[in-house]
Amino acid sequence: MSCSNILNDYDGVRHNYTRKGGLVWQEVFLPDNAPAEWADRSVLWNAVEAAETTKESRLARMFVVALPMELNHEQQTALLTEYIRQQFVADGMCADVALHDPNPPGHNPHAHILLTMRPLDEHGDWQYKTEKEYLCVRGDEERGFTADEFSQAKLDGWEKQYPYKVGRKKVYMAPSIAEAQGLVRASKHPKNTRYGRQNPITERWNSESQLLTWRASWAETCNRHLEMAASEARIDHRSNAERGIDEQPTVHEGVAARMIEKRGGTSVLCEMNRQIRADNALFRALKEQVKELLVAVKAGVPALLEAFRDAMVLVQYQLLFNDGQQASLSERLQAIRNLTTEYKTIQTEIKDKTRQRKALLAEQAELSPLQFIRSSQISQEVAALTEDIEELRFRKEQLLASIPDDDMKSMARQEKDLTTSMTRLVDQHEQLSAQKEGIRADYDAELAEVAAEALHDIQVERAAIRAEHRESITQRLKETYSKHYHPELLRKAERIIDTELGDQPTAEARRSLREQLNTHKQTQEHHPDKKEHDHARGR
Repeated sequence: MSCSNILNDYDGVRHNYTRKGGLVWQEVFLPDNAPAEWADRSVLWNAVEAAETTKESRLARMFVVALPMELNHEQQTALLTEYIRQQFVADGMCADVALHDPNPPGHNPHAHILLTMRPLDEHGDWQYKTEKEYLCVRGDEERGFTADEFSQAKLDGWEKQYPYKVGRKKVYMAPSIAEAQGLVRASKHPKNTRYGRQNPITERWNSESQLLTWRASWAETCNRHLEMAASEARIDHRSNAERGIDEQPTVHEGVAARMIEKRGGTSVLCEMNRQIRADNALFRALKEQVKELLVAVKAGVPALLEAFRDAMVLVQYQLLFNDGQQASLSERLQAIRNLTTEYKTIQTEIKDKTRQRKALLAEQAELSPLQFIRSSQISQEVAALTEDIEELRFRKEQLLASIPDDDMKSMARQEKDLTTSMTRLVDQHEQLSAQKEGIRADYDAELAEVAAEALHDIQVERAAIRAEHRESITQRLKETYSKHYHPELLRKAERIIDTELGDQPTAEARRSLREQLNTHKQTQEHHPDKKEHDHARGR
């Protein structure tokens, strides 16, 4: 983070990152009661290491914050300094911050903030994270006490519980009861809660409510500094759902996905974000269109009903496109899972057979010359195992050769990315279905206000303007999906919506010969393999 050269006293390893680039500014912030020598991050983090004695200890909490590109480095530094002092240092944490702005400068300014996990007492010593809590009894009542609390509680008749042997079982009970029965203590360790009692300060630091407070404070501090810099940009820590925004959020792409795109490939995550942005743009346009029609075309019921139908068709197109993406991702995901499963199975078989061969060779080495029959049997078994192992290794090499990067770790990353994408597609499908239901409700409400005797005339007028509306839908989908637009998918979406609405697909029946030929031509352009197949069969 800080491009430092630090010796880790815990394991004696020196970590030298002084040649790392992209560092703009770094600083260590300490509360007033912290030792002054901790201003040296090497001393600080070695002190943290020394305080943690268990293998699963958490050494630090890290925040990675994206900095507004509208601020220069001095303004970003001032923003970080204010936020860290107010939110972390004032609450008793030590903070180590590093501001990064890798090449090209201004493209991705961000900061890493490392925070200590333990509070400090007034003498600058680490406090406990959790304290052992003993489950004590008094009569039929059981209650937890810390060591300090128990010194007072035992004066009130509370006793610790220890395990005693009762037949073949171990039962926790108070010593006064066990000694009266002549029972023998099975262990010196008293009964306690599983995780102990957490320090109330660390409990608050680790709470979800505190995280939300930190996020809200970051948004407030950023916006204040943006305002001071005369920038109109603002940030919001809330989710789209909390802000009442129906649009789908994009997914985090990461460095690996960007590198794939940079080399000319197509990343699943980047492709998904492109699709989400296209869907959001289409949805915004739909909302604007419906809003305009609701305001300006109240008297034009046929046009309004057709607009609702258009919106439903567009959403249905997106649902069908989503279904296709899910099917494609599911197929790729299953192929990767089959590959990784086969690889793991081969690896396991190689290990098992290698272990068997090693055991047989060890047994053969201990045989006397007179046990030549058993030695011969072992030689045959070893030869068979060796042949099996070589065959398995050959299968493993063939399997790895079928992987582009020749690396199973890359397959694991792909599986994770595809699983994330699949989850996003499922969520997107649910959101689109909800949008479609909302539009259908508006359509039904508008249709319910139409008098029965006027319904036929309205349907005739709708049929007359449907071709124009279809052309508008087609143009919009072409602009949104570009080369991924499929005319057949649009026709399928129209058929589904017309069936759901009980409409007669009059526009489909009245298409001119020229329209049919144009549609056929577009289909051939999007499916060249089918065109070649038709020529091959002499059609």
